[in-house]
Amino acid sequence: MPLSVRPLSHALGAEVQGVDLAQPLSNSEFDQIHRTFLEKGILLFRNQKITREQHIAFSRRFGELDNHDSLPRDRHPDYPELLLVTNIPEKDGKQSASKYTGQQWHSDMSFTLVPSLGSLLRGITIPPVGGDTMFTNMYLAYDTLSEGMKKIVEGLHGIHTGGRKVDDPNSDREKEQKKINPPIAQPVVRVHPETGRKALYIGEKVSCFVDMTPEESRPLIDYLVRHATRPQFVYRHQWQQDDIILWDNRCTMHIALGDYQEGEIRHLERTTVKGTPSGYYLQ
Repeated sequence: MPLSVRPLSHALGAEVQGVDLAQPLSNSEFDQIHRTFLEKGILLFRNQKITREQHIAFSRRFGELDNHDSLPRDRHPDYPELLLVTNIPEKDGKQSASKYTGQQWHSDMSFTLVPSLGSLLRGITIPPVGGDTMFTNMYLAYDTLSEGMKKIVEGLHGIHTGGRKVDDPNSDREKEQKKINPPIAQPVVRVHPETGRKALYIGEKVSCFVDMTPEESRPLIDYLVRHATRPQFVYRHQWQQDDIILWDNRCTMHIALGDYQEGEIRHLERTTVKGTPSGYYLQ
């Protein structure tokens, strides 16, 4: 079956059909996948019964992989290239460190000096209902701002942090995250290095803007996140076992929904492709 592409929504995303990621891809097949990735922002590969090694090998076709030194508690103990997104309790019975991963609108690794180019997330154990992931098109979010608002945001830098929504913000894990990942300033508008298009770079991990107080910043942060996540910009993915989703962190934002029943297992594993250096530490 030849490789084919089916749109997932009007705003972004496509399903790639006729490909088995357990098998080596030809250069022409990969080139087609890469072109579609840049055009659509999100790619879905269904029914991919692959090993961890194959997941890592396919991901490396897109660039150097992150070993997740900035998230040491969340990575796989034997495969540092794999980040665990799971609610399976740890061996000592404690709550999984990554139970709440992604439950804010964000772009992966925006709180580091080398934000992610792309992420490849594999669904291994999926709840029967709930646990979807929503994605939004940050090209459209920028393009549909008024000219006046574009002028305002062009010169702004947002302060990104590595915190997440958790039961205990003072837990050892959260304290460790703050120490490993001090706040970083990132431009609110970034130019995609491969397409040349401008995209908003904002999210719920932005605490305030440089040279502005949190009180001054909050109304604009809230407006930009609300604008960027309008329904016409969003694709909502209902996970199936053995799905792989690849997304471009340079022009999309996403959120994991924790709306599945307590006690249901949700276990996914993610590789993270390194992007280009961006941002700076605050003095």
